[in-house]
Amino acid sequence: MANKKKEKYPQLSLNFENKTIHVVFGLMMICVALVLFLSFISFVFNWKQDFNLVQLDALHLLSDSTINVHNLLGKIGASLGHFFIYQQFGVASFLIPFFLFISGIQVFTQEHVLKLNRLFRNSIFLCLWSSTFLGMIFSQSSILGGFNGLVSSHFLISILGSTGTSLILSFSMLMFLGVYYRWTPENIQQFVRSAFLFLNKSKVEDTSKSTLFDVEEPIENTELQVNVKPKSIVEQDHLEIEKEENTSIVEEELPIKPIVQKVTPDVLPEDLELAVEIKEEEVLTDKEVNKALEEFGEYDPKLDLGRYQHPTIDLMIDYPNSQVTVDKDELEANKNQIVETLNNYKIEISKIKATVGPTVTLYEIVPAPGVRISKIKGLENDIALSLAALGIRIIAPLPGKGTIGIEVPNSKPSIVSMKSILASEKFQHADYELPIGLGKTISNETYVADLAKMPHLLMAGATGQGKSVGLNAILASLLYKKHPSQLKFVLVDPKKVELTLYNKIERHFLAKLPDDEEAIITDTTKVVNTVNSLCIEMDTRYDLLKLAQVRNIKEYNHKFVNRKLNPENGHRYLPYIVLVIDEFADLIMTAGKEIETPIARLAQLARAIGIHLIVATQRPTTNIITGTIKANFPARIAFRVTSVIDSRTILDAAGANQLIGRGDMLISDGNELIRLQCAFIDTPEVEKLTEFIGSQQGYPIAFELPEYVGEEAKAVGNIDKNDRDILFREAASVIVMHQQGSASLLQRKLKLGYNRAGRIVDQLESAGIIGPFEGSKARQVLIPDEYALEQHLSTESD
Repeated sequence: MANKKKEKYPQLSLNFENKTIHVVFGLMMICVALVLFLSFISFVFNWKQDFNLVQLDALHLLSDSTINVHNLLGKIGASLGHFFIYQQFGVASFLIPFFLFISGIQVFTQEHVLKLNRLFRNSIFLCLWSSTFLGMIFSQSSILGGFNGLVSSHFLISILGSTGTSLILSFSMLMFLGVYYRWTPENIQQFVRSAFLFLNKSKVEDTSKSTLFDVEEPIENTELQVNVKPKSIVEQDHLEIEKEENTSIVEEELPIKPIVQKVTPDVLPEDLELAVEIKEEEVLTDKEVNKALEEFGEYDPKLDLGRYQHPTIDLMIDYPNSQVTVDKDELEANKNQIVETLNNYKIEISKIKATVGPTVTLYEIVPAPGVRISKIKGLENDIALSLAALGIRIIAPLPGKGTIGIEVPNSKPSIVSMKSILASEKFQHADYELPIGLGKTISNETYVADLAKMPHLLMAGATGQGKSVGLNAILASLLYKKHPSQLKFVLVDPKKVELTLYNKIERHFLAKLPDDEEAIITDTTKVVNTVNSLCIEMDTRYDLLKLAQVRNIKEYNHKFVNRKLNPENGHRYLPYIVLVIDEFADLIMTAGKEIETPIARLAQLARAIGIHLIVATQRPTTNIITGTIKANFPARIAFRVTSVIDSRTILDAAGANQLIGRGDMLISDGNELIRLQCAFIDTPEVEKLTEFIGSQQGYPIAFELPEYVGEEAKAVGNIDKNDRDILFREAASVIVMHQQGSASLLQRKLKLGYNRAGRIVDQLESAGIIGPFEGSKARQVLIPDEYALEQHLSTESD
């Protein structure tokens, strides 16, 4: 009996006399597998919300009943998911519950399903291989590949490079498949031979078709004869079909199995002509283009303002404390504190190096062999305590290096002046369409990016941390580099005070709606109309690109400059348009979906036709920066925020909560996080810059956007009852209940946008429920209670 059990279940060597133990032990393994599986699944969807909580001490996390987590299996589930997926193997950790579940089933049933020792070895290999592979592909995410996957992939890349690592992973998987499927030279040759024969067979079947007519086999017992007369298709409308006496039977059965007839080109008459029509857009010939270039030369959009002078560097202030100074005593003290703190936790390092930046010094350390990186990462707060400094950030490991970075703020930070950025060789010789100088890196290098390639930029940070200064630095960079004919700004400033200085350059660089008095947009209604107008401009530009047979604005303008596009056909030189929104949260609160929808549409489609967005907010919450917005803004800038949740909302990573403020920022271009000190530009500098440009000759008017008339612009009049909003009845009840006739009440209670609430108010006025507009006062409610409202509406419907 014992031998029989060993044969049925040899892989775990379980041979309990009491069969109940098999059942209990099997159920335990199945239960553990399900717990792990549910914990992992819930962790994948809720890890961002629970990330800070699982960092707490395990005893404190489990004993404190006030702490709530989002994981389906509570604190245990969150801890298990964090340990296995985030810290170990990423999504490959799902192989662990799979193995336990199969093992539990076999122990429970005592039936052999799979060889568990082989399954165990395969699971270990796939777990390690998958985590390393995902760590290499998704180097910025610790969820897919896990921390161990990231460390393994970085280690392999550091010694073998990306190409060598890819080869190692590819051939290791081939070797695994060879062992698993027991490849031999014979069956490999057989597989290649079978594939070759299959391909040849397919080619033969394709070429072995009939050259005249293909007639399917006739239906049994129908005696249908088909006579095809050798007439041409022109003379012959149809084939004559001679039927015998059983024609009626055939006619009933024909629909069931129709006769297939195919005509080949052999019966086509030689004198039949084929009329071919190809529609092409009108394009100038090379001769016409060369003649136009000889007569007029290339089109120069700058000739309209031929005497325009770019701003000079001396408009910017050279601040005295702009040079980076090296305090050797401070560096030595910080080094000793770092080494001492790590030694207290028995962590030895073999090398340390300091790179001094304007506000932060980067200490790169190489840990001794055998030291786990996660152990150093967990000492972030201890190192900050020993150095008595805020803003300590540990990067483990540094991207592209085999070191660990510790960023420590300088006791005497330097100012990065806008003048130093504009005067740098990197900015002056930047061959970008829309170059923006943002600041300097930790290694004191000027950071210049191309807004046209970003293609949109999301900025966020707490109040007073440098967001408005960053906006001014971006605008100043573009004003220094571009001619008024090449660039236009659409400036949205709900706070009404941040961007007012740029009114002076209205006739040079600003764009606005026709008949608008001010180019700086502050009213919510005008913002909605302007953004919808930009959508119209976007569609118009795409039509022009289609006619010109090009894919983007750069190719289109190149064709236009070389006089390959005719202005008489509607073609024109297209300047870049940059939409700048200083406080996005206020627009979302007042306009809701009416502003979010067109902005999302612009972010999705407008990059190819030269419309780019810069959106800034001081409230980086998920209801402001929604998933739709984030998905279309791959470039993000984060200034200091108050919590790690806000940091993850902006950057999808922690770190912004550890910045020191005053222009200290992180920029993400979708690949890596870079810490910068934002260039400082003060209000007097912006004023000098705008005065210099505004004092020169400009265009007669600002650049006019297409006219857009929103639904709110329609007169109230007698509104048709059939055109009322679907929330009209609910809105009427809210107004009567609160006896307050205002659109803001409907916005709060029904969660509506400004324009939709205004339309419902007009409908309520037309229905006689509220009185007319009375300036700053709330409208008078003409219906006293709900009962009177029901009577009023029923009488109106009669």
